[in-house]
Formats: sequence, C-alpha cells, structure tokens
Amino acid sequence: MGVMNRFMNFMGLQEEEEITEREPLAADEEEFTTTNPEPRKNQRSNVVSIHSQKNVKVVLAEPRSYDEAQEIADHLRSHRTVVMNLQRVRNDQALRIIDFVSGTVYALSGSISKIGGNIFLCTPDTVEIQGNISEILAEELEYNRMR
Repeated sequence: MGVMNRFMNFMGLQEEEEITEREPLAADEEEFTTTNPEPRKNQRSNVVSIHSQKNVKVVLAEPRSYDEAQEIADHLRSHRTVVMNLQRVRNDQALRIIDFVSGTVYALSGSISKIGGNIFLCTPDTVEIQGNISEILAEELEYNRMR
C-alpha cells in the first residue's frame, strides 16, 4: 500500500482494503541489506593522513660501485625514498646503476627525477614528486650568464 493510500485511509476518504501479508523471501532480505545507504566502514579512502606513517625515511646513498645498486633497490622496495649521489662513480658504472634503479622504480610504479649533476631522487609509488628542479637550475644558469 502506498503512502497516498494510507493517507486517504487515515482521513477516511477511502475504504481500507484487505491486506494479506507474506513472509519476505531470502532474496528480498538480501536486497534490503545491500541497499543500505550507510557507508561501509571497511572501504579504503583515497585520503591518507600524513601522520599515519610514523617511520617515513629518506635514504641518502652514495654508491661506489655497481654492487651497491641492489641495496638502493631494497630501500625502494621497503617504500623508502632514496637520494642517490653518483658523483663518485665512473660514468659507465653510474649508467649501469641508473639502469638498474630505473628498472626497480618502474616495477614498483615509482618515479625517478634528476635533481642535480649526477644526483637523483628515487621514490616509491607512495611518494609523489611535483615540480622539476632541472628547469630551475637551467633558469638560474641563464640568469647568471646574463649578469
């Protein structure tokens, strides 16, 4: 019986119809529970509190050889940000390290950015890099040349 019929019956404008109630079926009960308008408590939110991660670490790495690239990859796998300084490594070794770490970053859906001469910032997927330092450095060099 609809709301309008109930109102009309209450006011006495319509005769009450005989109502036969039936027991709800199991499917009806499932429909009722799934259409609950309350938000689920176990749903994950896209908003993450900065204070929820207590042990946020940034690792400073200055490898001397290619053998230390795996340690850098292990830090990234542990969701730590790594600042990698390759100034004390030969160029051929530095390229191999960058290739290895870039593959690790790609596999973890992270990112890698050059922040200076042979200095790179490697982040896991939980950290987002915004901006580009190399553009700022280029502008600063151009400014210094003009003076």
